[in-house]
Amino acid sequence: MLAGLIFATEDADDRMGVLAATLPFGGLTLIEFQARLLATAGATQIILIVARMTPELLGAISRIGRRGVSVDAVRTAAEAIEKLHPLARVLVVADGVVTTGDVVQAIAVMPHDTLLVTDEGNPHYERVGADTAWAGLALLDGKRVAEVAALPRDYDFQSTLLRVAAQGGADQVHLDSHMAVSHGIERSAQALARRGNGMVAALVAKPLRWADRYLLAPLVRFALPPLMARSVPTLGLMAAGGAVAIGGFATLLSGHAAIGMGVVCLAIVIATVSAAIAWVRDEADLAQVADRAKAGIAALGALLVGYRAEAPAGMILAVALVIAGALLERAADPALQRRWWASPAAYPVVLFVLLVLGQPLLALGAAGLYAAGTLAAAIEGFRQKP
Repeated sequence: MLAGLIFATEDADDRMGVLAATLPFGGLTLIEFQARLLATAGATQIILIVARMTPELLGAISRIGRRGVSVDAVRTAAEAIEKLHPLARVLVVADGVVTTGDVVQAIAVMPHDTLLVTDEGNPHYERVGADTAWAGLALLDGKRVAEVAALPRDYDFQSTLLRVAAQGGADQVHLDSHMAVSHGIERSAQALARRGNGMVAALVAKPLRWADRYLLAPLVRFALPPLMARSVPTLGLMAAGGAVAIGGFATLLSGHAAIGMGVVCLAIVIATVSAAIAWVRDEADLAQVADRAKAGIAALGALLVGYRAEAPAGMILAVALVIAGALLERAADPALQRRWWASPAAYPVVLFVLLVLGQPLLALGAAGLYAAGTLAAAIEGFRQKP
């Protein structure tokens, strides 16, 4: 079992009386960002080490708990050991750490007690040797926390835990130079604001299917930072996507199939960005609505292409495409998906390419065969699954 231990005791450098852990960071608070990294690395329990409770911290704790992990706030090592599972390995995050999921994941899979160290001279880093400093991440056995709990309570928990781990012979892993660019300890509101939006955008999952991974995901990562920096409301973005979709449908009905499908593709991009922003902001209901809207926009766009194509072949092909696509989304097991599989984002792309060539029936037929082939692969994979 993996547990996370996050320190949130220090005040911000440039905001008197405000905990650095509760400073804004890409639409979240820093401590929420850290908790998400731990949860992604496999932590099922998160313990926050706090010096005092503030309204901002209470709100952050509530939002972290919504993500399906157990969250507890304690003040001392003795309280922490009472909450920790006896067999848990503890992934420690120092106060103010900003890093990436790759760095956290690399530490989480280490077989022994491990300290992430660096040669950099950041004043927030604690020294563990003449030439090395602790970079703020560690993987430790739960007994290290118990050893700190046995010491006098007036010892600084974070520093004492580091010394106990170092003296216990923990391995020292140096921070890679290419990862050091995105890693650090920040307790300044301005510094966190500069780094936050891009770092949070990197949290957005990389989907497996090609259209979502290679077309939509890069656009989402490009669009998220400026949108979050300007605090664009999720509902406003979703409304814009709806307006674009309506414009695309109207263009399809007017007979301009290629242009209309291009606008539909843009609406799907906006819906995907809306879902990502809602996910980052813990707006689960809006994220679900925006995600489902992608399939609805693609389906209605295909039906309108069929409506304007030669009757009755166009409508038959469009309905067949929608049915095959809907069955695929029901049958697709995430564990069995493959890169080449179709998705609601892929059909408009296939349609658009062939509509540019002025072939609506060929476009609908090709997209339908693509959906049917993927559905057949999904069913076969399900049958072979042990």
